[in-house]
Amino acid sequence: MISFPTTLDGLYINGLWSAGREHLRVINPATEALLTTVNGGDEQAVDQAVTAATAAFKDWSQTSGAERGAILRNIANGVRNGREHLMKLQSSNNGKPQFEAGIDVDDVIATFEYYAELAEGLDAGQDSNVPLPSDDFSARLRREPCGVVGLIVPWNFPMVTTAWKLAPALAAGCCVVLKPSEVTPLPELELAAIIAESGLPNGVFNLVCGTGLAVGAPLSADPRIAKISFTGSNTVGVQVMQRAAETVKGVSLELGGKSSLLVLADADIDLAVELACGGAFFNAGQMCSATSRVLVADELEEEFLRRLQKRAQAIRVADPFDADVEMGALVNQAQYQRVLGHIDRGLSAGARLICGGNRPAELPRGYFLQPTVFTDVPLDSALWCEEIFGPVLCVRSFATEAQAIALANDTPFGLVASVVTSDAAAADRVANALQAGMVWINAPQVIFPQAAWGGYKQSSIGRELGPWGLAAFQEIKHVIRAV
Repeated sequence: MISFPTTLDGLYINGLWSAGREHLRVINPATEALLTTVNGGDEQAVDQAVTAATAAFKDWSQTSGAERGAILRNIANGVRNGREHLMKLQSSNNGKPQFEAGIDVDDVIATFEYYAELAEGLDAGQDSNVPLPSDDFSARLRREPCGVVGLIVPWNFPMVTTAWKLAPALAAGCCVVLKPSEVTPLPELELAAIIAESGLPNGVFNLVCGTGLAVGAPLSADPRIAKISFTGSNTVGVQVMQRAAETVKGVSLELGGKSSLLVLADADIDLAVELACGGAFFNAGQMCSATSRVLVADELEEEFLRRLQKRAQAIRVADPFDADVEMGALVNQAQYQRVLGHIDRGLSAGARLICGGNRPAELPRGYFLQPTVFTDVPLDSALWCEEIFGPVLCVRSFATEAQAIALANDTPFGLVASVVTSDAAAADRVANALQAGMVWINAPQVIFPQAAWGGYKQSSIGRELGPWGLAAFQEIKHVIRAV
């Protein structure tokens, strides 16, 4: 376990650490114990951070891609060297098991390394010729950093979501003000400490811990911010977009999901069960990509439910530092109570509980919840329609492939989906018909920095990762010349 000082500075502005006036209590979700207090910022701190980033942008935006790539590689190496400590911070602050924390840290390393490579390629490809229909003119396309950007990240994947935004922003030549979640600031503060030693010039990266009201709102509204990139709930995403609209700044949003896993009639049932549990119970279900709706072919439903119940009940819920833990704690009391409320309302609406739904008897403290499976869930129930963000899985059968696709697409979200089948043609046919930004076929929810992340409908505006993530922080300029 890690020991923490009584208080931590929650501001990193223009290369200096300082304490803000807002006091954020940081809780261990597995024990409900106070870890530390982070002294975070407010509107004044946001103003200072944006001022520092604005001043630094003039020089940073003119650096070469090779220079920026070298610093990104330094950050990746710093994360790699601090891997074990960062894993412990993830588990202590977020409640996820150590093996999940390791996946997170490795993702951060891979993301910074990937965007280092893209940054290094910018020197040769920043300008390119554009064919025109007239020989009287020539055209040149130029990609430039969009300016100072505000990054607002959630609590479910500390450092990971930050890396997905920060690495491409720095690669593009932008300066940054980052607002971590006030619930899980500890891994982000350690990442900031690594960045502070990476050779990045002062003011290029700034961090302001704090609440959405104290920090996120003024950051979104500041006219000097060229773009806001936000990951979180749809409700807060709308508020961010409204504030950003007042100064007509760019906005990228990665929001909610209510995703489906489709188990076709020829599926391997054991594989389907494992993918269903992974898609619904990884990170205690606290994922926008959680495949919390399983659609299973009629002829497989009975056997699938039997095996799913057995597997879900066998999942070991425990302290995230236990060696054989499979699922840890929910992040805080508010989220724990929210999920329990959804379970209670689902039961009241007539859904049939297959297993779970309660605190494990052997864990009297901490925000632990059993993996929970429902069937016979009404289509208008919040369990079926709304993002629960907890370890709750709903199962429904279907008669035809067309019906399964219609049920999967019948949602205002469209982030991800999964398909389980032994028929390659059916897999492609169904994947093509699903309204989702990412579809996995017979695969767990693997994510690579090279592939885009984002969804259809109310799940996203824009894309992260891949070259699309870099383009999100670039402006396009055309220069047309008479010849």
